[in-house]
Order: sequence, then structure tokens, then C-alpha cells
Amino acid sequence: MGGETELTPEGLLRAYAAGVFPMAESRDDPALFFVDPDRRGIIPLESPRLPVRLGRTVRADHFEVRVDTAFEAVLDACAAPAKGDRDDTWINPEIRALYVALHAAGFAHSIECWRDGALAGGLYGVALGGAFFGESMVSMQRDASKVALVHLIARLRAGGFSLLDVQFLTPHLSRLGAIEISRKAYHQHLRHALGKAADFQRLPYALGGASAWQEITQAS
Repeated sequence: MGGETELTPEGLLRAYAAGVFPMAESRDDPALFFVDPDRRGIIPLESPRLPVRLGRTVRADHFEVRVDTAFEAVLDACAAPAKGDRDDTWINPEIRALYVALHAAGFAHSIECWRDGALAGGLYGVALGGAFFGESMVSMQRDASKVALVHLIARLRAGGFSLLDVQFLTPHLSRLGAIEISRKAYHQHLRHALGKAADFQRLPYALGGASAWQEITQAS
């Protein structure tokens, strides 16, 4: 961990490129600090290990999946306390403003799941070179964030990304194919990924759950 600091959007991108990310102690704490953990959670894009049941859910197309149409709504849903999963979050107003600015600049993105015209869940993160730094995910309806993650992985694979950083390994992320690697290994992966010319907007597969799942499984 580094010391408390004030960040700009440009400074936040430099932090990601250096392998660290910002956090706050709580949603009500204005102070930010950098984190460079000894062990880092990633989801291997070359061979993601996703549950078979999740594949059935994705292929069923219960949700309409959109990209970058409600970034701030996803961010705010991730910041809100949720019963059971979390009592508090680290997304304070300063963090929110930074990611909104990165979204406006084309670096931060959301994957959203919608049903019957309402946001059901999603995730957001930052794309830089061939690395995507996943920040947070949320479900208001069952499996919505998991479906968003599958579509994110498919998009990253299609766009030439090589690193999906999920920061810390949790039991939930482990069930979704995340693994833990050393800080040294992470920085090696990061250097390689930052040198790639990836495209988050490239989408060669047809929209839909079956196509997204096929994009993941056909080359795994």
C-alpha cells in the first residue's frame, strides 16, 4: 500500500500501468490510497474455466446485454450497500468522479444486463492497451453480473486483450474461473498486455448469449 494521495484521471491511468490501483477505506472516507497486493487475482483469457450451469444461463438469453449505455447507473449500483454480499463499499465520491471521467474519455466501460427495460446488473472496469482492469460487479437479478462477465470475457478475447485483472481472489470469483498469481508474475503479464493494440469495441461474434459462449469455448 502506498500513502494517501489525490488522483486525477490521468494519474489513475498511470497507476494502472504501474500495476497499482486506488481504494478507500469506505464509501464515506474521502482519502484514497494505492494498493499493490502480494497476490493478484486474474481470469485467464486464453482458457477461462467457467461453470457449465452458467453456460446454460448465458445461452438462454434471459438478459439483453448492452455496453456503455448506463455506466453511471452500474457504478452507483456497485457503490450501494447490498444485503448479504457487502455492508459497505470502497466507492466514495472521489472514486466515482474519477471513473466517470475515465468513461467520458473512453477508458472506462460498463457491461450491462437488462430485463424488461430495467437494469438487472452488470460490471465496470478500465481498458488500457491489452489489459482490462475489472473494478466491480453487481446483480439486482440472479446471475446478471455473471452473464455480464461472460460477455466481457468474450469481448476481450475478440478484441485481442491478454489480461483480465480482478484484483483480489474471492471464493465467488474463483468459481467464475479466477486464479491467483504472484505480484512478479502479474507485472510480467501487465507489461506484455500494455504493449498490445487491443480494441474493446471490436465484436466479431454476433450479439447473443449463445454466440458469446461459443467465442469463449471454441478456442479454450
